[in-house]
Amino acid sequence: MYSKILILRFPKTEVQKPLVCNLARNFDLVFNILNAGILPRKEGYMVLELSGSRKNFKDGVQYLKSQGVDVQNASQEVKRDDTVCIQCGACTAVCPTGALSIKRPEMSVSFDQQKCSVCELCVPACPPRAMKARPIRQAFF
Repeated sequence: MYSKILILRFPKTEVQKPLVCNLARNFDLVFNILNAGILPRKEGYMVLELSGSRKNFKDGVQYLKSQGVDVQNASQEVKRDDTVCIQCGACTAVCPTGALSIKRPEMSVSFDQQKCSVCELCVPACPPRAMKARPIRQAFF
């Protein structure tokens, strides 16, 4: 059994199609959706764990790419540079998992990396650019 966590970004023309269900039906892959959403310009994103035989996994990823889906390996992590963070809380407004939150009564931003799904929504939302996505290790599929 081959398994990886992937980040999928769907163009607005594809968000209504059952592409992930087709992975199970047509490629005998098992998926676990870790996070998903529709962004303001109607593009979709999804973080999922995908499992199956190596051949089916590769064929399934090829299918997604042929449908215009940007597929990235989630072998990365989001880190916060505490020396740059100004504790403004802008990142907490976009964090879908609660990994970023306001600690009260201090009014400081708390980052729980265990809750982070690596959706990267906090990276562009951070005014001083304290949030960064970086590779954990180089991995290919």
